[in-house]
Amino acid sequence: MRGMLYGVGVGPGDPELITRKAERVIRQSAVLAVPDAGRGEKTALNIVGELAEGKQLLSCAAPMVRDHEALNAAYERNADLVCAALDQGKDVAFITLGDPTVYSTYLYLHKKVVARGYDAEIIPGVPSFCAVAARLGTALCEKSERLLIVPASHKDVTDCLDLDANLVFMKAGKEIGALKETLDHHGLLDKASLVANCGMEGELVCPRFADLEEGSGYFSVVLVKKGEQA
Repeated sequence: MRGMLYGVGVGPGDPELITRKAERVIRQSAVLAVPDAGRGEKTALNIVGELAEGKQLLSCAAPMVRDHEALNAAYERNADLVCAALDQGKDVAFITLGDPTVYSTYLYLHKKVVARGYDAEIIPGVPSFCAVAARLGTALCEKSERLLIVPASHKDVTDCLDLDANLVFMKAGKEIGALKETLDHHGLLDKASLVANCGMEGELVCPRFADLEEGSGYFSVVLVKKGEQA
């Protein structure tokens, strides 16, 4: 009998934000698949901590490149590894930051494994932008306000700035300086806040994005509230 693949969201960083369902699934799974971006850090594994004890660990490449062929080849290799474990009757929990349905590398694996005829289930987690809003003590959106989620590092974001919506910029990374300049140019910088490494070691809370003087790292989320001053 084949095992089941689970894509498990472990939240943005604080281990206490792991859901009870995520904890149960991790505990019952013999294999833990861990995304590896090649930087030597395995953030999702650090979050689950002692839940990983006694598990068979599968390192799944998550290269930080945009070459489609290279990415697809990595995801195919990951699918091979996972399916081999599933064929042994082992349940596999692929742990991923935040929620598996929000800019997660897990979904690429999910599609490939399901296409091969295996069973897979997605276990939702707390998205980083929800944790960031909570850390700032503010709402993402109220009443009839709209909310737009933008991957800041992947393309020019200026087409989003005039929309009638509060904005969440994720994965700003090396583009954080450019994003700051863009928001300033469009008169939105005073409405922006930033949290980096939310719930993790080295957390940075910047209620006024304008006050940020240096870079803030890959795990940075910028919230722009159109209807109020930051």
